Amino acid sequence: MDLVHIRIVPPPALTRETLDLLAADRRVLNLAVTKAPVGGPGNDVLECDVLRGAANHLLDALRTLKVDHEGAIAVADVEMMFSRRAERFEADEPSAIVHVPLWAAVEANIRASGTYLPSFYLFLVIAGLIGSVGIMTNSQILIVAAMVVGPEYGAITSIALGLDRGHHRRVREGARALALGFLLAIVVTLAFAAFSRATGQQSKAFQLGVRPVSNLIDTPNFFSLVVAVLAGIVGIVSLAEARTSALLGVFISVTTIPAASDVSVSIAFEQWHEAWGSLLQLLLNVVVLVLVGFLALRLQRRIWGYAARRASAASAG
Repeated sequence: MDLVHIRIVPPPALTRETLDLLAADRRVLNLAVTKAPVGGPGNDVLECDVLRGAANHLLDALRTLKVDHEGAIAVADVEMMFSRRAERFEADEPSAIVHVPLWAAVEANIRASGTYLPSFYLFLVIAGLIGSVGIMTNSQILIVAAMVVGPEYGAITSIALGLDRGHHRRVREGARALALGFLLAIVVTLAFAAFSRATGQQSKAFQLGVRPVSNLIDTPNFFSLVVAVLAGIVGIVSLAEARTSALLGVFISVTTIPAASDVSVSIAFEQWHEAWGSLLQLLLNVVVLVLVGFLALRLQRRIWGYAARRASAASAG
């Protein structure tokens, strides 16, 4: 059942207006009020269940009332509910209302992935090292593993959200984290690749110039651009609709971490042309993913908004 539970603690001056707003919305279910103790401290607490798609409009209305300025609004997924009334209600609503993404939750998830703890840089470095092993051993499996480990897509979507919302600080922080993280990954991986070359750890095929994995990475072309564009679209759609399997596909389809690894390996083996090609590949993928993410996020919100308005109008008629 695609419902969310909303818990509202409005300031006393807005309690009645908030309650009237909730009671007037036919898509609000199980409205309950917990009164504050008479003569005691605290505010009334209002709770209800709402169809996920309808929650967008309701949350906007609550924030327009400025309930969140002096009070609080908490939203949680309803994992399970036994209610024939709710089942009938959901079945009668248009699909566009039931399945519209809850944009506040989408943005909260993107913001959460845009926090750059030490583990963000650690995972980038580890992904870079795994990628370098994959390049020096011509192992495509390790390249895929490096793509999965790399956390850079969270920063990329955070920058896209910052551009969409005009949050310049988010854009700056994301760009700084990506620049610092990739630089750190390249430096550490370069040291590892130089050590591997000095001790002869690279595969014999790689040593002889048979480098199919590296050649695929350090040659940016039309197809790498197409894949980056498509991955950017799929990434935002999967984030909005909570399609984790599709999001995993994005992680293993974009050449960011492998390109950073190949920059290091190419420098360590004095392949300057390949290093330059890998750097271009890295920059191309990051820039395209950010721009496509920004455009896809904005367009998807508008498409869903239009579908929801059409469905509401048809339902009301």
